[in-house]
Amino acid sequence: MAKTVMITGASSGFGQAAARRFAKEQCALVLAARSLDKLQDLAQELSPLCQVYYAAMDVSSADSVASFFAELPEQFQQIDVLVNSAGLALGVEPAYEADFANWETMIDTNITGLLRVTRAVLPSMVERDTGHIINIGSTAGNWPYPGGNTYGASKAFVQNFSRALRADLLGKHVRVSNIEPGMAQTNFSNVRFKGDAERADKVYAGTKPMTAEDIADIIYWVTSVPSHVNVNTLEVMPVCQAWSALTVNRDMEND
Repeated sequence: MAKTVMITGASSGFGQAAARRFAKEQCALVLAARSLDKLQDLAQELSPLCQVYYAAMDVSSADSVASFFAELPEQFQQIDVLVNSAGLALGVEPAYEADFANWETMIDTNITGLLRVTRAVLPSMVERDTGHIINIGSTAGNWPYPGGNTYGASKAFVQNFSRALRADLLGKHVRVSNIEPGMAQTNFSNVRFKGDAERADKVYAGTKPMTAEDIADIIYWVTSVPSHVNVNTLEVMPVCQAWSALTVNRDMEND
């Protein structure tokens, strides 16, 4: 029997690529994102392959999330896999110059939004004693960098919440995985720099970053391992990316 897979942030990036990947396996899809037009285009593309339900949902809005699940057709209500892909970064300013509104948006989306959707889906998984929650974290949750302040902290939350879910679910057949991509070329940097395409392109200049399809393949693989196996955390980077030495300020000798 085909699985029912719900994907947030399905209108672009990792979420969109994951929808296409699961459609190849003829999974029934529940697609959510803020952009209804983009969801409609994606649903039209994938409907020849599988059953698709889509509706607009803003994970940062409690009312929007509640309405989405209240209107979910019965045939799609037993969600087997939840991919929490909705998320964003805004700005790279140091904390003392950052726009606090950007911080609030990242927290509302990356943390509170993920919690809202997970809380809506999880009880049914526990009741049926089956399911898989896949959270999209980031290497930024593990390795801080200048200007990554609140975004990195939000992804560190996702990592720890994923681990805590595993602890809560011990003894039940509900799996939890946290996928932590490094540099991947999607619309991520365009969003971060609020549509400044030239600035976004410079992020990837001279590199061979991962693609959304690379991450979608990983997401699918995590669901395909034997049911008694749980991939807890999977950090992944392109070969052109690695860690760097700790930064030292050498202008403070006489302070």
